[in-house]
Amino acid sequence: MNARNVPLLCDYYEYTMSNGYFENNLENRIVYFDIFFRRIPDNGGYVIAAGLEQFIDYVRNLRFSDSDINFMRSKKVFGETFLNFLKNFRFTGDVWALPEGTPVFPGEPIVTIRARAAEAQILETFSLLTINYQTLIATKANRIVRAAGDRSVLEFGSRRAQGTDAAILGARAAYIAGCEGTACTVADKLYGIPSSGTMAHSWVQMFDSEYEAFKAFCELYPDNTILLVDTYDTLNSGIPNAIRVFKEALAEDRNRKIGIRLDSGDFSFLTKKARKMLDAAGLTDCKIVVSNALDEWLIRDLIEQGACIDVFGVGDNLITSHSDPVLNGVYKIVAIEGQDGAIIPKIKISENIEKITIPHFKKVYRLYGEDGKAIADQICVYDEIIDDSKPLTLFNPKATWKRKKLVKFRAKELMIPVFKNGKLVYQPPSLANIRRYCSEQLETLCDEVKRFSNPREYCVDMSEKLWNVRKRLLDSVHEQRIFS
Repeated sequence: MNARNVPLLCDYYEYTMSNGYFENNLENRIVYFDIFFRRIPDNGGYVIAAGLEQFIDYVRNLRFSDSDINFMRSKKVFGETFLNFLKNFRFTGDVWALPEGTPVFPGEPIVTIRARAAEAQILETFSLLTINYQTLIATKANRIVRAAGDRSVLEFGSRRAQGTDAAILGARAAYIAGCEGTACTVADKLYGIPSSGTMAHSWVQMFDSEYEAFKAFCELYPDNTILLVDTYDTLNSGIPNAIRVFKEALAEDRNRKIGIRLDSGDFSFLTKKARKMLDAAGLTDCKIVVSNALDEWLIRDLIEQGACIDVFGVGDNLITSHSDPVLNGVYKIVAIEGQDGAIIPKIKISENIEKITIPHFKKVYRLYGEDGKAIADQICVYDEIIDDSKPLTLFNPKATWKRKKLVKFRAKELMIPVFKNGKLVYQPPSLANIRRYCSEQLETLCDEVKRFSNPREYCVDMSEKLWNVRKRLLDSVHEQRIFS
């Protein structure tokens, strides 16, 4: 999409906090924020990082107009120093991120922001909005694509998406994750995602007969003709009329691409019958497309039942991730810099154990075995380096008595620099290359992690150095409670 500048698309408290930093002489304090999530949607094994390109556009183009400043002044709570800061706002910090298409696991930073406190704070809302949504849809789309196996999946969700951006960016995320195309025309224009479409029932109803409707459509679009056959009676009318038209209008066209689409009924039963009828008529190259309320579970069941389906068009269950429609990504401070430049780790404590944060400025390594499969991830302090020429002991933070020694492995640092001193130092790859990268990375995950039900929990380890930092901070808080 075109670069977006929506500065007031921000939770109000981000501004009150940033203004407060100015009032307390903290606005230039260097802070570190992580974007990460705690739980995988649909109880899956991983999520797919997406939305970085839109995050980059936002950060590069974030500006406050005179109208924005006047509105903020009208609230009568913000100081003029802060308002002047907004008027001249430019991001001057550093950003590291996982490349789009990377499989990622709970607790791992997807994006890390290092910046002045007043800058970093106001990036929170939009950053979470774009990363959470596209990561959610990419993850759901990939579940659906994996369920379909070697059959194609098309994204059909625009009319059910929750807003304009959701339709367009949802199509983008779905394409990254393996969908082969979209019904969303503007997504084709903006991102080059192949768009396609057939007809609605209204086309058929506009003509005096189903046969005339099919014939007119074939004559208009002879190169790629897909006929919707369930307007009246799929088996007794729709498919026979489609066969008749295909044989009359396209019999001499050896390069024809033809198909039928079903949008209702028992897809397993109807597609088996349709395949027999089409094959008996010599139309063995005619594809069968189905759409309507599909998700990964129904697709898997249909395939197990032997349904004769070549293409699945998936709409609302994909574009809204209907079964689990929220990725609970958060934006948490993990460190600040002292006056001497030393990095001081910060931790958030909670009665809910999963909400206790992993402190410090961090990096993430992915460890691969000799077969190229990912064994584990290790979250390290920023200055740690994993030397894969030497044995490595995995330090399990959930069960500290469990240690696993790796001897022959390859370590890859996952996070990449995106901004340095406010300057973009990363060139986002083409969408086709992001899609290819995503597919390659998913191949490195073992099948057990990719199970739909009860997937194997992938090992995400903290280095011993990071674990000790976290433990020290927790112990310190505990001591304060005892002696306060």
